[in-house]
Amino acid sequence: MKMLRRWMPPYPHTVVQSGQIRTAFLTLVHCQLSPIIRTLFSETGVWEKEYRTETRCRVEQWWHPRIMAQWQKDSLEKDQNREKFYVLSMFPYPSGRLHMGHVRVYTISDVIGHFQRMRGYQVLNPMGWDAFGLPAENAAIERRLDPENWTKRNIKSMREQLDSLGLCFNWDREVTTCLPDYYKWTQYLFIKLFKAGLAYQKEGVVNWDPVDQTVLADEQVDENGRSWRSGALVEQKLLTQWFIKTTHYGKPLLDSLSDLPEWYGVKAMQANWIGECTGCYFDFKLKVSGKETGESLSAYSSSPEAVFGAAYLAILPSHRLLHGSSSVRSVLEKAYQPGRDSLTEVTAVNLFTGYEVPLVISHKEAFDGTPDSHINRILLKSKYLLFFSFYGRRLLFLLLPFLLCLVFILLLLPLVFLLHIYIYQFSGLTRRQAFDSITQKARELKVGGHLTSSKLRDWLISRQRYWGTPIPVVHCERCGPVTVPEEDLPVTLPKLPSLTGKGASPLAAAHDWVSCKCPRCNGPAKRETDTMDTFVDSAWYYFRYADPHNTERPFERHLVDRWLPVDVYIGGKEHAVMHLYYARFLCHFCKDQGLVAHREPFRKLLVQGLIKGQTFRRADSGQYLKREEIDFTGACGSVEVTWEKMSKSKHNGLDPQEVVQHYGVDTVRLYILYAAPPEQDILWNLKKDALPGVLRWQSRLWQLVTKLRHARQLGDIPNPSLLQKKEQAESKKIWENKNYAIQEVTSHFTEDFLFNAAISRLMGLTNTLSSASVRVLQHSVEFEDALATLIMMTAPMAPHLASELWAGLCQVSNPISGTLRRGGDVLSQSWPTVDPSYLESPDFVDISVRINNKVCGTVTVPLLVSKDIDQVQKLVMESPLGQTVLRELHIKRAILSPRTALINFLVG
Repeated sequence: MKMLRRWMPPYPHTVVQSGQIRTAFLTLVHCQLSPIIRTLFSETGVWEKEYRTETRCRVEQWWHPRIMAQWQKDSLEKDQNREKFYVLSMFPYPSGRLHMGHVRVYTISDVIGHFQRMRGYQVLNPMGWDAFGLPAENAAIERRLDPENWTKRNIKSMREQLDSLGLCFNWDREVTTCLPDYYKWTQYLFIKLFKAGLAYQKEGVVNWDPVDQTVLADEQVDENGRSWRSGALVEQKLLTQWFIKTTHYGKPLLDSLSDLPEWYGVKAMQANWIGECTGCYFDFKLKVSGKETGESLSAYSSSPEAVFGAAYLAILPSHRLLHGSSSVRSVLEKAYQPGRDSLTEVTAVNLFTGYEVPLVISHKEAFDGTPDSHINRILLKSKYLLFFSFYGRRLLFLLLPFLLCLVFILLLLPLVFLLHIYIYQFSGLTRRQAFDSITQKARELKVGGHLTSSKLRDWLISRQRYWGTPIPVVHCERCGPVTVPEEDLPVTLPKLPSLTGKGASPLAAAHDWVSCKCPRCNGPAKRETDTMDTFVDSAWYYFRYADPHNTERPFERHLVDRWLPVDVYIGGKEHAVMHLYYARFLCHFCKDQGLVAHREPFRKLLVQGLIKGQTFRRADSGQYLKREEIDFTGACGSVEVTWEKMSKSKHNGLDPQEVVQHYGVDTVRLYILYAAPPEQDILWNLKKDALPGVLRWQSRLWQLVTKLRHARQLGDIPNPSLLQKKEQAESKKIWENKNYAIQEVTSHFTEDFLFNAAISRLMGLTNTLSSASVRVLQHSVEFEDALATLIMMTAPMAPHLASELWAGLCQVSNPISGTLRRGGDVLSQSWPTVDPSYLESPDFVDISVRINNKVCGTVTVPLLVSKDIDQVQKLVMESPLGQTVLRELHIKRAILSPRTALINFLVG
């Protein structure tokens, strides 16, 4: 036990947990099984010549707590003179166990955080928990547990796992969405939306998940009509629900995409989701026999400038007015004729024009092939067309004599339209001017006019579940829905004796909690029993990280304005539509409320692909099999072998801690970074080239430091003037390769995030240094400086190994490079920069590019790599020329001429 406690890293602000003890024990046993107990240079000053498994264990256990402690110390420094860098990874749902997808996204954010801190930035890399939602509630129901206790226990477990992986987060800024100190401010923002007229409640036909017993937003139903979580076929139900008018921000959200850098196709997905914002909504009040019914509609017009010529308003047969408790339901049902357009006795008053038009039940206006419950449309048709659409062919013979009159009417209609415009002071305007003036006037009158698309829907946020943020509204018979006063927030969740998951919202059973006083009239009222969708919690969490302990407001503006927008946002592409759209909407809203200075929350987006495991399924039944259950001789029948997202149910998942215990933290990090670019999927196969490659590379880095230390112990004092001409040329090549590596790696870390390409470049520099002669090792300042640069650039990706290498390198005998005299740990060093003289060097060459022997242009590449076929091909493919002429082609082979500056691509 003494040995065990000696191993345990003293995590700052944490206590030793059982999971950490297990990890420590397994690691210690693994290390003790080796025949020789190795020493560590940082402990004893004795350098091991080879990088063995037990050496790796000692390196990681020594440096792990020190790296994390130094990060926490630096993160607490408040240096306003340093430029900020905010790297954010999407926070996880606390399921209790990390999966390899978590390891991938958080490794990437950790690498970027270390890199930017070495560049001199004050880095914010926070972490929190998306802790409300159905999974925790369902798990609590199954286990008869309280969801709060279940969630907190999982958070504790996952925090231990993240710490064991050596991930450096700013834990002093941790947020948890299920705690009142967080959801108090979610409720505050909801009240802001309500007061701005953007949060409202209405009855409508909604998506109902029969398994999870809650409504779903349209975005949470897949193309097959199934729930995104339970997989159940979604039903249609008539319920009164809470919505947020995200449609009011459709046009600003679409337009501001042009100000953002390319997001790996996500910008196009966002634009497609929003749609073309060429129209707007206008508000209508319904009447029957000239009397107002109290019902209202918001109807979409694709031609707002022609609103004065609207002939009628159309709804679908599925509209809420034909169902539920609508006051005009009986009138509409009487007029409804299945299969035909039906003219009703209900009229609609356009609150902008004051004109009254008939209400029609139309079968021809189904949008996007789906019967929508809360979208209507103004059909801008002349009144003779309205008449004709209902009486059609039977009157055609009677109308023939009057064709000339109809032509005259058609010619007269534009004049009538202009007369309407004149009446409303919109005369003399072009169509574009009328469009802008009418929509602006409608917005001023608060009767619509917000440009949006016909496909965009308001955000349905209410859920009939317990484990979520309570909606801060009370319902009063006299006053209607009234928001809870801000000083009475948070409205906390009551403790319930049990959760069943069936029927109405579980909160309805908390009678003492539901019954309350109206904040406006002090009369009897009832609390809202729906809770908010978890997407509301995650729509603003990036703000809270800037000021997580504020008890007076959600955040101070000056702190948010310092840290935001997020410089790099990292997460899965599956969140490219819903979460990003909601987060962008809320940031736009906060800007309009004067809470923040910017509209867009994220500057760069880094989407990550999946980590997939190999799956085996019976061809006949589709049953997933474990690998050990398969008879690969074929006796078990046909088995389908595929690669799918890791899952316990598919028997292809991996426990990250077990992988780390076997290979080490740095090896797993390097494998994840090297196996594929971040946006591509990783097919997890440790027998392939990626793992052997990074294992060999770590050993070669260790050998380079070993060789330099040995060369400096040969007795000769280093003297660069002793190098011969050939050795000087060798040193110059090292210098050029070093600068090229700095240029390339820095670009990959800041522009395209191709960490696999960055590692390849560092491997190339390793090759150059490994081939250096003994005298260059002894006397070349270029070698020493390049090796120091190599280790510094490796540090963000393999921090434990690089820290030990740096310690060994800085203690080399008779150092001749100023870099090694700086002192401090490797992660405290300044990121290497390219020597100015290298940038001025004419050592570049123009490579002629041919496709099937046909010249198509030239690309400039460094002379240093002009004979490297892989590097030249890569540079050509990444160049503007390559992106234009080669991107869509299938390249069979690339041939680099050994005599002339020419590369020829043979394409199919």
